[in-house]
Amino acid sequence: MTLHLPDAHGALRAYEPRTEPLPALRSAPGSAFTSRTVFSAAHVVADPYADTSPDGPAAVDWDATLAFRRHLWSHGLGVAEAMDTAQRGMGLDWPTAAELIRRSAAEARTTGGRIACGVGTDQLPAATGTTPAEVRAAYEEQLAVVEESGARAILMASRALAATAEGPDDYLEVYGHLLRQAAEPVILHWLGPMFDPALEGYWGSSDLDAATDTFLEVIAAHPDKVDGIKVSLLDARREIDIRRRLPQGVRCYTGDDFNYPELIAGDEQGFSHALLGIFDPLGPLAAEAVRVLDTGDTDGFRALLDPTVELSRHLFQTPTRYYKTGVVLLAWLSGHQSHFTMVGGLQSARSLPHLARAYELADGLGLFPDPKLAEERMRNLLSLYGVTR
Repeated sequence: MTLHLPDAHGALRAYEPRTEPLPALRSAPGSAFTSRTVFSAAHVVADPYADTSPDGPAAVDWDATLAFRRHLWSHGLGVAEAMDTAQRGMGLDWPTAAELIRRSAAEARTTGGRIACGVGTDQLPAATGTTPAEVRAAYEEQLAVVEESGARAILMASRALAATAEGPDDYLEVYGHLLRQAAEPVILHWLGPMFDPALEGYWGSSDLDAATDTFLEVIAAHPDKVDGIKVSLLDARREIDIRRRLPQGVRCYTGDDFNYPELIAGDEQGFSHALLGIFDPLGPLAAEAVRVLDTGDTDGFRALLDPTVELSRHLFQTPTRYYKTGVVLLAWLSGHQSHFTMVGGLQSARSLPHLARAYELADGLGLFPDPKLAEERMRNLLSLYGVTR
């Protein structure tokens, strides 16, 4: 049946939903990847019945949240837990994030899935006046939780450090201290200000060339303690430059949700692995594409993933930090959760035209396992906004 979707100008236009999913979604999960290490940064499922408020403690539906992680693992993807996609600093508080890490790591041990978990400083108060010693202690507290869970640690960028650091030396000191004491090699995450404006000037400078030099200096001083880096700057040229300057054995995990097919495919001088938020809604298709790449078929890999870039760029459009709303919308439409509710009330962060376009692009790609279910749920959402035809 025809849906009438609102466009950016407030007009309704007719759309004929797809009736069959993409054939690649029907293929059974295969063997482990051989050419790339791939993580999906996974979202959390809110508890829609919890009596809470946007600034209150997060209420999580643990059964649905863990079921979604099993879905990703079943396709061979690793799970990057308690990251930006899981609304760290945007609705997911540290006590709930710590529980999420413990629960997901335990589930990973049961299923044999790969997992890495975010380590930050978001238990610190938002007020200014935090000292470098308090930043180190906050990082240490979270690092201990992740290491005790048995997961690999991802050292995320810290709002508190960005606010406290007076220059590159403070970053070198804090990260050097953490890397020296880390039990196992970690993943370093450089999250750009398009994802979090509070991270402007990270690594001690708003000049990206100078910041890159400091970032690489941290890695060069501790190459045995760095499994890899996740670069989330939405700048393919800079990521390629950084990965070519990494010490031998240190991986580059792309976090570029605009240019991921070309970065993962790589060039004659190397390639990026992946740790991506867009691989939450693209999970099965992304897994199929990587298995094609494992055979050496770069063109086949690009043929599967290149058409998804328009959807990803739509979800991650400015203000980029609200991409999680589109990710959760697609999880609901795909049947991975029973509702379109988010911790912190973030389901309201995108407009109806934005959500309608996300549905249209995903449906056009054949991403919904049950297109009829997706159509019915989209129709219900439209009716809540007053679209009655």
